[in-house]
Amino acid sequence: MMEGSSMDLQEKLKHLPIKPGVYLMKSQDGDIIYVGKAVNLRSRVRSYFQQSRHHSPKTLALVEKIADIEWIITDSELEALILENNLIKQHTPWYNIRLKDDKTYPYIKITVNEDFPRLLLVRKRLPDGARYYGPYTNTTNVRSTLKFLRKIFPLRTCNKEIKTGQKDRPCLNYHIGRCPAPCAGLIDVASYRAIVDEVCLFLEGRHERLIPDLKAKMQQASAALEFEQAAKLRDRIRTLEQIVEKQKIVAAADVDQDVLGFARTGSTACVQVFFVRGGKLIGREHFILECSYEDSSEEIMTAFMQQYYHEQVIIPKEILTSIALPEAELLSQWLTEVRGSKVHVHNPKRGDKKALVDMVEENAVQVLEVLRSQEERKDQEISHGLWELSQVLQLTEPPRRIEAFDISNTQGNQIVASMVVMIDGKLAPDQYRRFKIRSVEGGPNDYLSMQEVIRRRFTRGLQEAAGEIEGDKFKDLPDLVLIDGGKGQLNVAIAVRNELSLEIPFISLAERFEEIYVEGQSAPIILPRESPGLHLVQRLRDEAHRFAITYHRHLRGKASQRSVLDQIPGVGPKRKKALLKHFGSVKRIKEATIDELCQVEGIDQKLAAHIHEYIQHI
Repeated sequence: MMEGSSMDLQEKLKHLPIKPGVYLMKSQDGDIIYVGKAVNLRSRVRSYFQQSRHHSPKTLALVEKIADIEWIITDSELEALILENNLIKQHTPWYNIRLKDDKTYPYIKITVNEDFPRLLLVRKRLPDGARYYGPYTNTTNVRSTLKFLRKIFPLRTCNKEIKTGQKDRPCLNYHIGRCPAPCAGLIDVASYRAIVDEVCLFLEGRHERLIPDLKAKMQQASAALEFEQAAKLRDRIRTLEQIVEKQKIVAAADVDQDVLGFARTGSTACVQVFFVRGGKLIGREHFILECSYEDSSEEIMTAFMQQYYHEQVIIPKEILTSIALPEAELLSQWLTEVRGSKVHVHNPKRGDKKALVDMVEENAVQVLEVLRSQEERKDQEISHGLWELSQVLQLTEPPRRIEAFDISNTQGNQIVASMVVMIDGKLAPDQYRRFKIRSVEGGPNDYLSMQEVIRRRFTRGLQEAAGEIEGDKFKDLPDLVLIDGGKGQLNVAIAVRNELSLEIPFISLAERFEEIYVEGQSAPIILPRESPGLHLVQRLRDEAHRFAITYHRHLRGKASQRSVLDQIPGVGPKRKKALLKHFGSVKRIKEATIDELCQVEGIDQKLAAHIHEYIQHI
């Protein structure tokens, strides 16, 4: 820490207020590394800098990196808790306890902000007025749930912007009974919203509340001689009744609860959540948290609840925890404010509730046991695979860093290359690089493309390592290089390597028979199908292929949009963006009528007619 920064910090510590609020600790680079709350900012923040043998290694490491402190005063500790939640979510500070990979947890989204809502799987919760359910930890289960919901509750799946009175031609989903065709005006907003409400009740676990309403609708349809509609409602009722029958009763009373069980091992913690609605267990999820050895179980559980319920739409009246929380009352106040009615957070000590949290806690322990055994088995397979590669390829030791290269193109257009990296047998996405191929024109040429990417990657790496140019993206050289392809691709890559006087072993993997080609051998190496060494190179090759294809599709998509819309006089970047946002794709813009084009912001009748005429002839 620089002396000037230290003096500034000491001066700030003197002026800390004796009020509740939130404090943000920053590194020398200005990054927020920790966010905390306090009833008394002066007392809490100064405690970090007092000499104490009670400070944990984590706190000592944090204090070493603090170069600046900011604070925000609040009117109460509850306001501080809410603000702390928002800031942790926004900045994801390194030293705060956090859900592992929480950005990737899926949600079920119902776009209630639209006239005719859709049901979607999304990875990010946005402040867009839609209703979100989740987060969930198993994407496969979420997809199965969506498939099931779309089967029994017909909602549209298209991304059209549909308004009341619209008269498009209904698509195939309407004809197979999977969509009521609001785009064709075959269902009004109120009737469609009734179906959406049923989906919301289902996702909230209110299956039993749904059934009486559906039975009443079925009887009405039958009395009106609408037998086809009555049959659909009958099938929906039967499906829901089967679900209700399978649900386990875990509470004698008709209560709504979340039951949280906690377990930890080392720097990994697990919180298992059981969802009890109407006294029945309707589902469960487990969440993994990254923490420090010094973090207490109470701190970890409190941090989980702050992050988890910050994202939740449904908060029950009662939350049971397997450990007693010092801030249970504060959490209750916060959740009560979010829910709009009283929420109780407590740790039961006896009776049925105690037995229930014990059961959930045991489930959390079992999850950690399974994860630990899976990690141990995975580490053993990786270690064995690297050792096997070193033996087969006659390396002096197992390769620590392996790089793989792949080429992607469409008939010679938009040629790109990928470089993916595996370190100690694990993929390292932050080390991935991608390249646009410059030297190949007039058609595909994988050999020339491979030569270019190898030359560019290693020339740059050698220059960075020698200090000839600034940067460090390529200076770490691999212990082994994997080329996607056969003997030909390998030979051209080796030729470039030799030009650069490198002594790095190169191999290639031919996809058809999974043959490994090595330098100086005409016959390929064939590893057994279950070989851990083969699994490693296959995984790396497949990742290189995926990364190249993703980049290629991205460039191709941008090019296709640019090549069509940029040709239309009078359509600049702003109008192009508005058109794509409104219709979703160039194809739908081509299919749009002049009146539909007029609905886009910034496009009048004259320009709409011009766009319609022009785009039909492209």
